[in-house]
Amino acid sequence: MVACKRQLIIFGGFHESARDYIYYNDVYAFNLDSFTWSKLAPSGIGPAPRSGCQMATTPEGSIIIYGGYSKQRIKKDVDKGTLHTDMFLLKTEGAGKEEDKWTWSRLNPSGVKPTPRSGFSVAIGPNNRSLLFGGVHDEEEEESIEGDFFNDIYFYDIGKNRWFPGQLKGPKSEKKKRRRGRQAEAEGADNEEVEKQHLQGPVEVVKEVVAEDGTVMTIKQVISGPAEEKERSESEEEEEDGALGQQVEPCPRSNAMLAVKHGVLYVYGGMFEVGDRQFTLSDLYSIDLHKMEEWKVLAEMDPKAQEWLEESESDEEEDDTEGADGGEEEEESSEEESEDEGGEEQHPSVQPEEKHTDYLSRTEQYWIKLARSNMGPDAKEKKVVKVAHAMAKTFYEDSV
Repeated sequence: MVACKRQLIIFGGFHESARDYIYYNDVYAFNLDSFTWSKLAPSGIGPAPRSGCQMATTPEGSIIIYGGYSKQRIKKDVDKGTLHTDMFLLKTEGAGKEEDKWTWSRLNPSGVKPTPRSGFSVAIGPNNRSLLFGGVHDEEEEESIEGDFFNDIYFYDIGKNRWFPGQLKGPKSEKKKRRRGRQAEAEGADNEEVEKQHLQGPVEVVKEVVAEDGTVMTIKQVISGPAEEKERSESEEEEEDGALGQQVEPCPRSNAMLAVKHGVLYVYGGMFEVGDRQFTLSDLYSIDLHKMEEWKVLAEMDPKAQEWLEESESDEEEDDTEGADGGEEEEESSEEESEDEGGEEQHPSVQPEEKHTDYLSRTEQYWIKLARSNMGPDAKEKKVVKVAHAMAKTFYEDSV
């Protein structure tokens, strides 16, 4: 739902019963003057029925609708899901009254588009841009669904009809300090080492450059020894810059809550899941969309206070067993909490002035083992490592 002039506009959705389900692509408007609902009948070809899409308004009063999810039954007890990646514009001609005429048109934006996903969040940013954050792409297997979660940002320029990814630039002052330090070290290096580099033969360097439209170009270049050293140094610097920028950032998630105030994006909470277990987040981050230098942590999440909740087969079974087994479950839960509280101090401590990358390298196997014990033996190794790194990062940030 979005506010457009003097109306609230709702599009799509779904309804599911015990036997069947249905997806919608209709449009309703709630008039803020008369407090009445009306069903709109836009002309043109609109989006297919779906739920989970995101809506944003333009300065001219039009509405952009992006993405969504739907499924259809292909045979008995077999459903096929569709992850929508199309974009539409719902345009009005009028001042926000019930008799206004609405028109559908399909948008075909240029640039680097977001990868297919659902559960993403959308907000309106500065400079006539809307932004997309996070989400999840579910991979259906034989009897389960595994999701790849995201924590990236994509911008959509409304005026230019163009997508482009948000890139963290990193703090400028820290970059300059590192570069000055490298220059001083280079100037004080031994002349013999420089002569040895000149004696080295030419070296062929292969680069892969990603163009704006996503095309990967391979470039081969023959350079001398000193140039090779320069290329290596610049590459190392970029890697360090990237590592620095990734030290503080929201972990991948879906269904996060977004708000933009004075050009600053705020991201709160969301959800992360592995198999049939889900993890609810309660942290709060911010980033200046004008500078795009670094994320700031406004409220940290305590990993010890979080709990993996395993889905039950049915709510009815849960209700039936709650009365009979409630006491035992509470006792077991209390025992587990006591064990967790007793084990808090057993996490590998952070050494004085130890960097996050060094801490992770030193304790990675411990956190992987801990994540495996929480997630169960059926969890994929890739997911276990991702959760382990997130746990280690949170513990490190709480300790420093």
